[in-house]
Amino acid sequence: MMTEFFFNFIGFSLLGAVAIVLVMGIYTLFKGGKTSKKYSNKLMQLRVLLQFIAVIVLVLMAYFFKD
Repeated sequence: MMTEFFFNFIGFSLLGAVAIVLVMGIYTLFKGGKTSKKYSNKLMQLRVLLQFIAVIVLVLMAYFFKD
């Protein structure tokens, strides 16, 4: 029971982090101007990094906490 809660908490936290960075990146992309040039690419790179971390963490958790 506690393991399932922990798995869900970590999974949804990582999903939320990726979603927040994705929305921020899309917003800056469509805003345009200096803000877009300065931050849009960096936010999308951060999104890719967070997605990579999320996939690795979830796969490791699925492997080690399988019942």
